[in-house]
Amino acid sequence: MGVLGADGFIVYRTHWGLQMTQPRGIDAGDDPMYEPRYQEIATFMRAPHRPDLAGVDIAMFGVPYDGGVTNRPGARHGPREIRNQSSLMRAINHVTHVNPFERCSVADVGDVRLPRVFDNAAVMADIESFVRRIVDAGAMPLAAGGDHSITYPIFRALAVPDRPIGMIHIDAHTDTWGPFRGEKFHHGAPFRMAVEDGLLDPARTIQIGIRGAQNWADGWDFSRDSGMRVVFIEEFEELGVEGVIAQARQVVGDGPTYISFDVDGLDPVFAPGTGTPEAGGITMREALRLLRGLRDLDLVGGDVVEVSPPFDPSGNTALVGATLMYEILCLLAERRAP
Repeated sequence: MGVLGADGFIVYRTHWGLQMTQPRGIDAGDDPMYEPRYQEIATFMRAPHRPDLAGVDIAMFGVPYDGGVTNRPGARHGPREIRNQSSLMRAINHVTHVNPFERCSVADVGDVRLPRVFDNAAVMADIESFVRRIVDAGAMPLAAGGDHSITYPIFRALAVPDRPIGMIHIDAHTDTWGPFRGEKFHHGAPFRMAVEDGLLDPARTIQIGIRGAQNWADGWDFSRDSGMRVVFIEEFEELGVEGVIAQARQVVGDGPTYISFDVDGLDPVFAPGTGTPEAGGITMREALRLLRGLRDLDLVGGDVVEVSPPFDPSGNTALVGATLMYEILCLLAERRAP
């Protein structure tokens, strides 16, 4: 039961003694966070749908595109199912006690419209234009993919000339390969292109959880030779989560940093619904500890990609994707409103 506070907010007490607030004039029944989870139109985390971006601090959006996959499609359905499963998310993080919805204006601003979906270069331009509108409005972007090629145009919208961004990248693959069958815009290439275009600083990039046999070593070689810190899964195991957190914080330093989480970085027992699963990956508990260890960095945005619902009819992979997205949301909110 809420009571009206002196500052015009409805105050709710939690079992930690913390407070949840609602603006004056909004009854509990009118706030989607207080509605039954099975009601209303599905949005990310049950946040309001605000395509106009007015007053939005953190803009969550979907990129329903998998034209960059090299084998199994299906990630185009990721944003819709992540939205469905994200209705299970609640407000206050039980570890950090961050309530992103209390700290910031958080909204679902819809999906990138892709009228030229069969033209990969045009899709990249459409994604860049959409994200640039978010950045120009002063909001922080948080994306749900879609395949991993979507991160490259997000970087094109985010990067400032002469100041490339750093990245914490959790994945089974480095995604630094060259063109595939004559196409450079594919999900195995975004970070090679970003480095070559001066958008991503390889010296401030760490790739975590890399594993799986390859037919050629080009991607591994590019990451290493360009100066990226590559943590293969065997080293992840040796260092432990805390050791990897320390490495990540050291690599990215105090410069602008982006978090990109490919769900195939997880062991497929946790995320079978993905296009390129690799056995022997990170556990979900390790992933959550890793993300929570990235507090107080200069974060500028993030994404969760490669959720492919057709390969997991249980919905568990989308639930995992929604959970990871929520954890990144908490980090962005804490950065935006310390």
